[in-house]
Amino acid sequence: MKIYVPLDTAARALGADDVADAIRAAAKAAGLEIELIRNGSRGMIWLEPLVEVDRGDGRQAYGNVTPGQADALLNGTLESLGPVEKIPFFARQTRLTFARCGLIDPVSLADYEAHGGLAGLRRALALKPEEIVDEMKLSGLRGRGGAGFPTGIKWDTVRLAPAPQKYIVCNADEGDSGTFADRMIMEGDPFSLIEGMVIAGLATGATRGYIYVRSEYPDAIRILEQAIRIANQNRVLGSGILGSGHAFELEVRMGAGAYVCGEETSLLNSLEGKRGTVRAKPPLPALEGLFSKPTVVNNVISLASVPVIFERGAEHYASFGVGRSRGTVTLQIAGNVKHGGLFETAFGMTLGEAVNEIGGGTRSGRPVRAVQVGGPLGAYMPVSRFDTPLGYEEFDKAGGLVGHAGLVVFDETVDMLKMARFAMEFCAVESCGKCTPCRIGSTRGVETIDRIAAGEAEAIPLLTDLCETMKDGSLCALGGFTPFPVMSALTHFPEDFPGAAKPFKEAAE
Repeated sequence: MKIYVPLDTAARALGADDVADAIRAAAKAAGLEIELIRNGSRGMIWLEPLVEVDRGDGRQAYGNVTPGQADALLNGTLESLGPVEKIPFFARQTRLTFARCGLIDPVSLADYEAHGGLAGLRRALALKPEEIVDEMKLSGLRGRGGAGFPTGIKWDTVRLAPAPQKYIVCNADEGDSGTFADRMIMEGDPFSLIEGMVIAGLATGATRGYIYVRSEYPDAIRILEQAIRIANQNRVLGSGILGSGHAFELEVRMGAGAYVCGEETSLLNSLEGKRGTVRAKPPLPALEGLFSKPTVVNNVISLASVPVIFERGAEHYASFGVGRSRGTVTLQIAGNVKHGGLFETAFGMTLGEAVNEIGGGTRSGRPVRAVQVGGPLGAYMPVSRFDTPLGYEEFDKAGGLVGHAGLVVFDETVDMLKMARFAMEFCAVESCGKCTPCRIGSTRGVETIDRIAAGEAEAIPLLTDLCETMKDGSLCALGGFTPFPVMSALTHFPEDFPGAAKPFKEAAE
């Protein structure tokens, strides 16, 4: 009997470790021989701990398992949810990047290979660097960290840059509220990230890589370091990759908790041992990045999507999506929502479908009022915009941004003025202080919103002007995107701002 108990941070927070211990103790007391495997999460957080049992006839799922149910789980009297693949939330997904997550033992290279792992790397080893880059361009993969920049173009820039040393840097500083896709991959399928970074190295001529992980992810760091050791032992990393003449060294670096280090140039400064402040561009990191050498900086999901592109082909990956948004988007549904978790689907699903059909509406049972898409710097989308397809250009036209694809749901009790104030306060706290619009603008923004809350309607035009200045004048997206949540709250929910006239909403739209 094989029993799968997730080691994912979310599952552990909900008692998975205690459940695993109880299952071991119950099996020992009953004289049963079991193989207990700690897998990643399947992404249905509302069902965690989600335990799967394979008695030889396939894996059966059991949701919200408690330590007290260990005996019933072992003797088969606990009610099953059936196979995970038949659960509606899971069955509707298009799993490409997350195909193995929750299915395998995260640190078993044999499991990884048995489910298609390393097939993409073996194919890439037979290609020339320019052919690898062409495949990436054909796939249409764009930066999943939020910027949406074409990955193939970034790789080609680094490939063509002359330098004795080049680097691949993985931005795993996942700091946006309501996002957890990066962590789930690192904890549930770390070899996919490693394989993607090696392929990036082959494409660009880079021989060294770094994974910059936020300090709040100790489990991800531990699993990544274990996976890197195993990859080195099996020549997936190091010299002579899979018997070839190529080499790639990889190590994990831990961040110190600054939100701004999710911005690529701040991250590079931190990696170099400097204070995490934003660099002016140009030069671009692709030309002068880490230690002033050409550097690819990609998000975890971007790099973890690379192996499936080379395993199944760029055309296959590009066959999913809408418009210029190709492939899949990993929606992280959180907040006041009934079915919170990770949902991978092709770009093109509407926001309303994601919230109401997939997420099941609010957990409180009250009507949805707003959804913040793209982290703390994302716009608040009202129900009237729920027909917006999830795609980069489509969301931009609707006044929002997909970002890291985190969806935080709010019901009708939310105070949108307070949410706008939080955005400005967040920016003030997290600003690196290098540019005036962000450093001073966010502080003045908090003060201005407080004036509006006190009934000073004349402060509303001042807030809009301040947001324009921050948007146009900030050095990076922290100050530049803070106006998105502030102005969307003011535009779509003027009734929460004392003195805001209804015509303001109409004029803004």
